[in-house]
Amino acid sequence: MQKFYVVGIGPGSPEQMTEQAKAALAEADVIAGYGAYIKLVQPLYPDKEYLQNGMTGEVKRCELALAEALQGKTVAMVSSGDAGIYGMAGLILELAQDLPVKVVVVPGITAAASGAALLGAPLMHDFAVISLSDRLTEWQLIEKRLAAASSADFNIVIYNPRSHGRPEHLAKAREIMLQYKKATTPVGIVKNIGREGEHTIVTTLAGLDTEQVDMFSTVFVGNSQTYVWNDKIITPRGYQGKRENND
Repeated sequence: MQKFYVVGIGPGSPEQMTEQAKAALAEADVIAGYGAYIKLVQPLYPDKEYLQNGMTGEVKRCELALAEALQGKTVAMVSSGDAGIYGMAGLILELAQDLPVKVVVVPGITAAASGAALLGAPLMHDFAVISLSDRLTEWQLIEKRLAAASSADFNIVIYNPRSHGRPEHLAKAREIMLQYKKATTPVGIVKNIGREGEHTIVTTLAGLDTEQVDMFSTVFVGNSQTYVWNDKIITPRGYQGKRENND
């Protein structure tokens, strides 16, 4: 049965790509993916055959990649971050169910982890990850999830916070969160994680300037206990000298 890799390449820098991911890409005859992600791996594997297309072409991209696998080629479909978190793993597994292809999902470092490391320790307690893209999820459901996570005092990581096609979504999300979270709740913005132009912004929920956020940003919103120290965002786990039995 032909092997088909779905590979999370992490934030984009080679240092943050796992050894398993590198091995899968080295083994592949064809590397497929969204054009922006192909540009990140092509310098590392210049002699590979590449299959790429643009945003919104996910189904066609996966169908073409699976067709390559059915011709006997080893294919690696790349996703930024982790392939199973807003990536291509789910779609490939759905499309490959009746095909003689063995799908191997290779994990990668998702933006929630890599961005949190740059900010300090904002996710030391329970957190929710919510995408503001309504291309595949109705906005009403996104609003419901934002309200539920905020009312339960979760830390919230926001993926796909803002783009040219939906510039108002982050502002709407902030208003929903402000119904349940204090205006002084720490917020961190991380832009271009692991790539040129990487930098962080630390602010508050009330002070969040949505104009500073773009599609290459990830937004971190604290819970009621989160605080800022030396420009680092910290969410206490609750140790305070106590040792938990499961640690």
